[in-house]
Amino acid sequence: MKEEPDCTPVWFMRQAGRYLPEYRAVRAKVPFLTLCKTPVLAAEVTLQPVDILRVDAAILFSDILVVPEAMGMHLVLDDAGPQFPQPLRGPEDLKDLHVPDPEQELRYVLEAIRLVRKELAGKVPLIGFCGAPWTLAAYMIEGRTSRGFERAKAALFGDEKFADALLSRISAALSLYLQAQLDSGAEALQIFDSWAGALSPADYARLGAPYLARVVQSLRRARKQPVIVFGVETGELLDQLAATGADVLGVDWRVPLDEARRRVGSRVALQGNLDPASLFLTDAELEKRVMRVLEEGRRAVPGHIFNLGHGILPSTPVESAKLAVELVHRGLPAH
Repeated sequence: MKEEPDCTPVWFMRQAGRYLPEYRAVRAKVPFLTLCKTPVLAAEVTLQPVDILRVDAAILFSDILVVPEAMGMHLVLDDAGPQFPQPLRGPEDLKDLHVPDPEQELRYVLEAIRLVRKELAGKVPLIGFCGAPWTLAAYMIEGRTSRGFERAKAALFGDEKFADALLSRISAALSLYLQAQLDSGAEALQIFDSWAGALSPADYARLGAPYLARVVQSLRRARKQPVIVFGVETGELLDQLAATGADVLGVDWRVPLDEARRRVGSRVALQGNLDPASLFLTDAELEKRVMRVLEEGRRAVPGHIFNLGHGILPSTPVESAKLAVELVHRGLPAH
């Protein structure tokens, strides 16, 4: 985390996506899950945005759902979207889930981290990541992406014992997994609670924030590696997210940075929050929006990390992504 609010690095969530021709060339050779599980290829696509866009950090290429798979669930991950063909249905399914040993069942992720660190040679930091307990539980119960998460809510709202058992087991798996990422060389971590916004503040206070905080606070960060937490449509949850013990709070484009700062105080640095659709605008309009975020970020003491307000869209023009990075670098004060 930066101590000076105007020191504003830039990277893009979901860096290695379908918008990069270089990524698509690699992806055309192998299925998505194979790409995740092949350290040399995962390292290659992790490095592409650093080389092509000149972003200020590398984000490890993987997927949040490799953890439920390692816990014992069958995962199908392809262009049709992630699916668990045998989703969880109740407490009886917990017997099939275990807390995996990252060095064994997720070793391919750790090997990719080591390869990337070697290739980066200190040029920019490497960020590891995972999904948050509530988001993973929602996927595991729904079996796929959902609009309303009716099954997950019904299962977890209606059975507190099952909810705690499942979320506690996921939290234990994530704690070991993130610690292994740090021990393998990750220099920062980001935890994505992608579906946090599907819960009311009261329900998130029971099913989301406590387990996310448990993961964050379990980590041994010998070099004070920062932890970032981020959720989508979480304007009403920002205070809870900021209280998890994380160093940085990601903000989507729905909440201005100055308003986010008002809601959470000075406990955390902020990350965000350019609307990804801005990358489809003219150069002049894109510049206006980038500079607006930078200006808000300069007032966001104790710090701000420029980023998109969510993942970069697959049809984004690469030249627009490059320009956004250049604009951020151009807009920073000289040091």
